[in-house]
Amino acid sequence: MAVTNTFAPSPEEFFQEIDIIIKSHSLRGSESLCRLLQYLAKQSIEHPDAPLKEYQIATEVYGRHADFDPQSDSTIRVQVGRLRLKLAEYYAGDGATDHIVVRIPKGSYHLTFEARSVEAQPVVSSTAPQTVPLREAPASVVVEVVPARWRIAGVLLLVALIVSLIALGSVLRNRRAPESAVAKTDVDRTTGPLADFWKPFTSAAEEPWVIFSNAAFVGRPETGMRYYKSGQDSKSTVYDHYTGVGEVLAIHALDDAFSTLGQRVRVKRGSLFSLDDVKSNNLIFVGSPSENLSLRDIPGTQEFVFQRVASGPRQGDLSVVNRHPKPGEAGSYLATPSDVPQTEDYAVVGLVPGIGSGRYVMILAGTTTFGTQGAVEFVCRQESVEKLLQLIPHSGGEQIKPFEALVRVKIARGVPVGTELVSVRGR
Repeated sequence: MAVTNTFAPSPEEFFQEIDIIIKSHSLRGSESLCRLLQYLAKQSIEHPDAPLKEYQIATEVYGRHADFDPQSDSTIRVQVGRLRLKLAEYYAGDGATDHIVVRIPKGSYHLTFEARSVEAQPVVSSTAPQTVPLREAPASVVVEVVPARWRIAGVLLLVALIVSLIALGSVLRNRRAPESAVAKTDVDRTTGPLADFWKPFTSAAEEPWVIFSNAAFVGRPETGMRYYKSGQDSKSTVYDHYTGVGEVLAIHALDDAFSTLGQRVRVKRGSLFSLDDVKSNNLIFVGSPSENLSLRDIPGTQEFVFQRVASGPRQGDLSVVNRHPKPGEAGSYLATPSDVPQTEDYAVVGLVPGIGSGRYVMILAGTTTFGTQGAVEFVCRQESVEKLLQLIPHSGGEQIKPFEALVRVKIARGVPVGTELVSVRGR
């Protein structure tokens, strides 16, 4: 029950609340969100009237370069959105009885602080709950006041809810639905093949970066576009605002899979990728080296590599070259020719060591955008990942070792409709 409460805010109390939140279960293991919360608190308290911009947060909290562009890189908006959810989770659980509630209002990066009462006293007047930004906080804060008739209604509603829960429990017992079966479903979702496959990325404190391809084009959509050629085109003519539909849907599939595993991903387009990202993060590359040019600067696959066909009727087409074919395997694999409806593509799924100690890079790339989508969907499904795990060596029976796999992707009307493992190599 909320009542009128006198509250004299002080910076020390606010910082104490921030420390409590950071040490809570909700933010445990998320160093990036903890840094963000501390920074927003410091700026909100010490500079309440100064506008707080995405560029400032990106460069001062996350060490982004001076050319950071908030219009093309949504990192800060995504991180602040995640922090809002974590704060709501905290105050719905561990922080349910805290005297102070910290919020990030929509459209702002300044924190606001709400005083919350913890004593229940009879009241006779009504007023709305008030959230007060620090720069406008008065000497006292009036928190929600609830009339007696609403308290009675609340009690009756609670009694009805309890009766309903008892009846539901009786029905469930009569149907003999064992609780262990429900618990097993939840456990399987986080400890099954998908969790084992992505363990190198979900076990780290920081969320992995998903680097998606956005190829360098020359020209404009209005006048026609083609791939950039380093030998004949000026870099000033590059137009890199596009990515394939397969990459877009692939990112959605990855985000959904990682959410199931209780983890988040961060997203960045390939043209904004820097080698600094390699040293301190696990990375997931979505798209082939022909478009995701960043792949050329880091360790890549060795057994299944992308190359342009040098001669013949398919000259210039991108292929996957099998450097050490086994009996029954081809030396190279090509998608359906571009002058007919596409029905088949080939993709590489590879886990390779990153440059930084203990870091990993996952490469998910087809020769076309549809092959890339198929590769990502392949590693986001329990059943297909389970088959792959049977062929990948493990470290101590726990974590998978680096590997490379070649996948055939079947396509119908521009949609991947099936995937099939062609070959797997351990490293």
